[in-house]
Amino acid sequence: MLDLKTYGYTETQPQPDGLLPARITAAHKERYELVSQRGTAFGRLKTSAYHSPEPQIFPTVGDFVFIKEVEGGDCQIVETLPRRTYFARLDPNPNGGTQQAVAANIDYVFIMTSLNRDFSVGRVERYLVLARQSGATPIVILTKADLVADADMMVSQVKAIAQDIDVVPICALDGTGLDRIMEYLSPEKTVVFLGMSGVGKSSLLNALMGKEIMAVGDIREDDSRGRHTTTHRQLLMLPSGAMVVDTPGMRSIGMWGASDGLSETYADIEALLTKCRFSDCRHETEPGCAVLEAIENGELSVSRLRSYYTMQRESAYSEKRADYLRKKQEWGKSIEKYNRRHYKNEQHE
Repeated sequence: MLDLKTYGYTETQPQPDGLLPARITAAHKERYELVSQRGTAFGRLKTSAYHSPEPQIFPTVGDFVFIKEVEGGDCQIVETLPRRTYFARLDPNPNGGTQQAVAANIDYVFIMTSLNRDFSVGRVERYLVLARQSGATPIVILTKADLVADADMMVSQVKAIAQDIDVVPICALDGTGLDRIMEYLSPEKTVVFLGMSGVGKSSLLNALMGKEIMAVGDIREDDSRGRHTTTHRQLLMLPSGAMVVDTPGMRSIGMWGASDGLSETYADIEALLTKCRFSDCRHETEPGCAVLEAIENGELSVSRLRSYYTMQRESAYSEKRADYLRKKQEWGKSIEKYNRRHYKNEQHE
């Protein structure tokens, strides 16, 4: 019998009779892969639990849930347990406008970016904001260190915006930097790999597993990018006893309710905002502006300030959107309750 504690499970509430705790290891539209004390299985959401007037939070990879076994068929997923941490982004679907769940109950977020043509400090900043918002610990992994001659300079650029976050340059092919990564991969810990397609997530996973379990695309000659290989999010157990949530490449990383993550990532800027002479300072031409002074002294770059403003606007928009959707859902529930009461009254007349 499998001990779910090896998958990071800790009992947060009493286990109901007839139900088992399990962890979601992959999500495929309406069907989920999961692991419980019985081993691996598939499950589907119990309709009455997830589409009721008081619905459950839909599970994502890494979530712990309560399941009911069904003889000869898929398990019923009846409840999503409280999350310790949760990484989400703005749904990249043009018609979405809501949050997209990526992974839950993670200890570390490995923000992966390659040091060749896809290198972007601005993209790393975006990942850092959402990683800090998730409650997990961000770690920046700079891949393909063997493909560039000025790796040290690029690492310094990332360290300048990462502040207290560990920045690790690696080469999965020859093992450079893997010893530092292993420091985070202790038993029962969960890490999620995030980054664009072709940054080397599958190569790193294969190196950590000690064998090839993920197909690795060839490097395209025209732009030095690896071909996309991972097609869905999946939680995998490493030989070390740690778990990895491997994810498909992310083309965009939009903000979703990231005010806390912004405050942590741009703590230096928010500290400056409180030091201006005037409380309503717009940081443009006002005298005694601490922000303008920091720019003139070289303590703050204009690009970093612009990034802060851009993500602040995106985060504020998403929070307004979330509030609108929440009120819309509450309105729908009240209408549904009214209709049920009205129907019952008609039945008794």
